[in-house]
Amino acid sequence: MSNLLLLIPIALFLGLLGLGAFLWSLRSGQFDDMEGAANRILFDDDEVTPPGDSKKFQQGKR
Repeated sequence: MSNLLLLIPIALFLGLLGLGAFLWSLRSGQFDDMEGAANRILFDDDEVTPPGDSKKFQQGKR
């Protein structure tokens, strides 16, 4: 029985600590853009030009 008197306050403290960490992460913007990073990895931003053919490649791109 005396163990419960020690374990209950520890469990409540850890629960409040976890809730505080979750609320802090919400306020700091950790969950703002959930799909952006997942979609960003699928697109290649680098434009690759064939060697020696850069002018022709850029004109055909317009």
